[in-house]
Amino acid sequence: MNQRPKRARAYAPDPNAPGRLCDSPGCTEAGEYRAPKSPRNLTDYHWFCLEHVRAYNSGWDYYRGMSPAEMEAQLRADTSWQRPSWPLGHLGAAAWDEDVLRDPLHILAAGRVNQARQAGRTDAERAPPELREPLATLGLSWPTTMDAVKSRYKELAKRHHPDANGGSRDAEERLKTINIAYARVRSKLGNETRVAASG
Repeated sequence: MNQRPKRARAYAPDPNAPGRLCDSPGCTEAGEYRAPKSPRNLTDYHWFCLEHVRAYNSGWDYYRGMSPAEMEAQLRADTSWQRPSWPLGHLGAAAWDEDVLRDPLHILAAGRVNQARQAGRTDAERAPPELREPLATLGLSWPTTMDAVKSRYKELAKRHHPDANGGSRDAEERLKTINIAYARVRSKLGNETRVAASG
């Protein structure tokens, strides 16, 4: 015959009670129920008998002494279990860093181009059509300079070189894509520089 395990009573004493008298002045009952001493330190306890812990809890106000701004900050922190959070996009370029997101099919890069169009940004639209995909691959916006392109290429080539990634085939393919994008952007910028210099 299966016996269900016994459930603790709703008001069962704390098994970790220190075995001392109730902290309420003049009470001679055993202090078997804990209650935090303050909202600032929830791990430091008073030990009360059942009657006095009920009275203490009925008067407990976690937000007592806090300003409205402090209460708001506490409520916001509680909604994320006291862990830091932020709206998407507020981390800048780091939020879409290739180290964080693996994107071998360049889906996210294409999505960023589409998102820029939908948001009414004209930088990507002003880029020559043949450079839009290479610039997205390199993570650059238009207009750009040869120095910025070279700097970004060096950074990406170092990061995605197969030797730096244990001979990974994915890294090798990504590096090939980066090399093609770099060559196309460099060629276009080099032509524009020569035309500007001769004019």
